[in-house]
Amino acid sequence: MYKIIGVLSLFISFAVQSQVRVEFSVFDADGAVIPYVDLRIDSAVFVQTNELGKVSTIVNSGSHNLELSAFGYRDKQVIFSTSQSPIAYSLTSIKELDEVVISGTLSEVSKSKSPVAITVLRPAFFKKNPSPSIFGVIEQVNGIRTQMNCNVCNTGDIHINGMEGAYTMITIDGMPIVGGLSTVYGLQGIPSSLIERIEIIKGPASTLYGSEAVGGLINVITQNPNSSKKLNLDMSLSSYLENNIDFGTSVQLGRVSTLLGVNYFKYDNPTDFNGDNFTDLTLQNRISIFNKWNIKRSKNRIANVAFRYVYEDRWGGEMQWTKAHRGGDAVYGESIWTSRYEFIGNYQFPFKERIILQTSASSHEQNSAYGDLKFDATQKIIFNQLNWSKELGKNNLSAGLAYRHTFYDDNTVATSELLDNILLNHPSVIGLPGAFIQNLTFFSERSQLLMGMRVDYHPIHGSVLSPRFNYKNSPSDKVDMRFALGNGFRVVNLFAEEHAALTGAREVIIKETLNPETCYNASFNLTRRIFTRLGMLTLDGHLFYTYFTNKINPNYEEDDDKIIYENLNGYAIYRGLNIDARYKFEFPLTINLGFSLLDAFQMIKMSEGSYSKGYPMLTERVSSTAAISYHFRKSKMTLDYTSVSYGKMRLPILENDFRPAYSQPFAIHNLKLTKAINQKFDLYLGIKNIFNFRPPANSIMRPFDPFDREVDDPVNNPFGYTFDPSYVYAPNQGTRGYFGLTFHLE
Repeated sequence: MYKIIGVLSLFISFAVQSQVRVEFSVFDADGAVIPYVDLRIDSAVFVQTNELGKVSTIVNSGSHNLELSAFGYRDKQVIFSTSQSPIAYSLTSIKELDEVVISGTLSEVSKSKSPVAITVLRPAFFKKNPSPSIFGVIEQVNGIRTQMNCNVCNTGDIHINGMEGAYTMITIDGMPIVGGLSTVYGLQGIPSSLIERIEIIKGPASTLYGSEAVGGLINVITQNPNSSKKLNLDMSLSSYLENNIDFGTSVQLGRVSTLLGVNYFKYDNPTDFNGDNFTDLTLQNRISIFNKWNIKRSKNRIANVAFRYVYEDRWGGEMQWTKAHRGGDAVYGESIWTSRYEFIGNYQFPFKERIILQTSASSHEQNSAYGDLKFDATQKIIFNQLNWSKELGKNNLSAGLAYRHTFYDDNTVATSELLDNILLNHPSVIGLPGAFIQNLTFFSERSQLLMGMRVDYHPIHGSVLSPRFNYKNSPSDKVDMRFALGNGFRVVNLFAEEHAALTGAREVIIKETLNPETCYNASFNLTRRIFTRLGMLTLDGHLFYTYFTNKINPNYEEDDDKIIYENLNGYAIYRGLNIDARYKFEFPLTINLGFSLLDAFQMIKMSEGSYSKGYPMLTERVSSTAAISYHFRKSKMTLDYTSVSYGKMRLPILENDFRPAYSQPFAIHNLKLTKAINQKFDLYLGIKNIFNFRPPANSIMRPFDPFDREVDDPVNNPFGYTFDPSYVYAPNQGTRGYFGLTFHLE
């Protein structure tokens, strides 16, 4: 009997000694604690974290299976060892994995179920490398590049997979009001502080959005007054003395809520580090005012309106330029005054059927002087679209009617007409009616098909069809595959889209009546999620192929004094691959890497029937992005590193040009440190372009003779070079520091 009691006592003693206490803590992706998380160990022991996201329990020493689950977060299964205590885990919110998107279908659908591959950017993305406008924010996206088009006034556009900015449609809240003339200057007037998210489609979106959405779509979705912060303030100052102030406030007035946002940007410190006597960075004075109203209605019907006003005064040129020299030939400068009004409205009719009227209107006034060349232009756009949608079993059917009215007038030959040897003003007035229909079929949770067709009637070019086909299949919860086929068309507006035509350095020649461009696109997207003990790895690959007919390219090489436009006699191809990798670790570290490979070329048909291969200007073959963020929990500090890099590009050179025909590969690296003082107040500081990359100092040809007064001097200018600022592929700004503060009230 004593022997049995002794053995049992020894066994109990050994069992007690083999048990240990393990402490767990659970956080979200931003490092905030998650309370009341269920933890199940070996499907036997059940515990729950407290309000601080922590819990401890006694288990046998060794390795165990652990299941974590919490409302609003994705379940997680891991293996832990008792020797690791204390142990911290992070859970990914369902909202992040399955957020609602609208750009692909014009109706709300979860991102995971959308057959259209959509990239979604949130404010947290913007804050990694802050910029006063969308133009600086978007460059961090893999496959997208912000291209500077002028060394003097620093205008630019956004390239998607190598295609020029004129092929990218930019909408605000789904309304195509940024286009044509405003493409050149309108991008830099959209403050990032008012953006709730940005949805990006790489590839044609003409079926839903019509002309101009040939290369892709960037839909800027502004904040909802019902859910935006009560007060938001962001102020920053750079070592270049760039001042930026963002102010936003929202108010609830019964059933009505309103959001008011004001952005002011000012830079008036001329610099010339490359010694060419031209400003390295354009001087700017810009204000943007945005006001949005939401009305709560029965049955959650939609009713909202928004207004925006933008005014900008910018100039670049010789360092001694003043406003007294504007439009003269004494000192060269490019001065642009822009005044822009916008209106957006959405109203859902009180019918049983879901019918929504979308409307927008914009007025863009531009008064410019490029040296002694005056350019005054007015563009007014009115867009109305009536959408009907209905769920029929597993189908979501939608259809719509649209009408876009565009008025454009300027003081050039683009809007003039010769009648009886008298040159008369003849503004361009285009009415573009259209209709579309599409159906989204949910075969299952893992399989969806989207098919649609749009027809637009152009008064000059007749009817244009834009079909689409998108299919999504998920073999498992960790894999998504998307296939897409579609086409798009675009009617070019040279003086609204080609800023190089306005520098005064070259004459514009149009050899023939330009036909609309047409493209055909196919793409394949694969997303793979891999869960490891260290965190979650998401891999995303995107293959694309675009074939162009009637492509219109500016020819800089045939004549140094001219830009010649004509339809391509042949075809053009843009094809390539985007690869993105994102690793969210269990500890507060996130790594995002992107790589793009692009093969863009055009085949020109020669007189004898053979083809000559050419490559587009300012188009990189390879590019990459990187973003690394680490959050120091104890000190409440976040360190962000971002970078973009580009391979060589073909540049617009002159005949017998001594400058290289291709740019050198380059990269821009940035650092930012943010300190959270409390829940309402943050301080941040950073460095942009850490390694001080600058393009060559001779990017402007003959900056000492901008009016070409001595261009025919055979001694000092034997090759007949002319003043030309179009040799540009990167901004002239070098290393610069900045600091700022943010304050907000929920």
